[in-house]
Amino acid sequence: MTHLSSPAIVLRAIEHGDHDKIVTFFTLKQGKISLMAKGAKKSIKRFAGILELFSVLNLVWTHSRGRGLPILQEAAVVRPFERIRTDIGKTAYASYWCELVYHWMEPGQKQVSVYELLQYTLDKLNAGDLSEGTLHLTFQLRFMVINGFRPGLEHCSACRLPLKDCGSPAVAFDARRGGVLCQRCGAQKPSLLHLSRGTIKLLQWVLNARLEKLHRLRFSEQAMQESLDLLEAFVPYHLGKETKSLKFLKALKISAAASRDVLPCGSASRRP
Repeated sequence: MTHLSSPAIVLRAIEHGDHDKIVTFFTLKQGKISLMAKGAKKSIKRFAGILELFSVLNLVWTHSRGRGLPILQEAAVVRPFERIRTDIGKTAYASYWCELVYHWMEPGQKQVSVYELLQYTLDKLNAGDLSEGTLHLTFQLRFMVINGFRPGLEHCSACRLPLKDCGSPAVAFDARRGGVLCQRCGAQKPSLLHLSRGTIKLLQWVLNARLEKLHRLRFSEQAMQESLDLLEAFVPYHLGKETKSLKFLKALKISAAASRDVLPCGSASRRP
């Protein structure tokens, strides 16, 4: 029997039988793992109020080869992120980020950069230090880059013309190619999403800036919306599906917009 330990973020929990839960975590040391939490469903003493979604925990678990799922032995809360779970908008964003990690990452695939990005984004979402729109944009963009899918924003992804030599005020984005298209190449696909030069600058800034400088970011409503539209097409294309949490997030935004209470997307004090 092997004893293991790691900081971890709760991604998903499902009931198993009458008493237990199977909880999936993204850990700092072991990547994505699923553990059997015995007695977690009904016991008020064992893991009560601990295995909440999005929480950061310190875990101890045991694994015996050939005996099914590893067993969760201990869990201590480090960051409960209670403000996220009491706000439907914050919950929607956090659910999407965690579901993206759940579906994208392979079991046992250690990825420290993903862990640190997810914890940072959840921490800022809970604290309210940055707008939901800024965090949503940053998480998706940085997550895709870490996993080898950096959007091509410098050259036409078809003919390789440098974007600076493309005279049009807007360019198309092709999710299949993973990058922008110049005016000539984009004209062949009029149904594609089009991005303003301000949006391109915003995306490039988020790609290259240090996370601690995100509070300096100011953007137009158009640039933010185009950026989110791009990522909410680009990410599902490469994931191979649109997650349930992303569908819920989109529906929530539509409902909020209809009632003139739009989910926060950011400041518009400066246009890139």
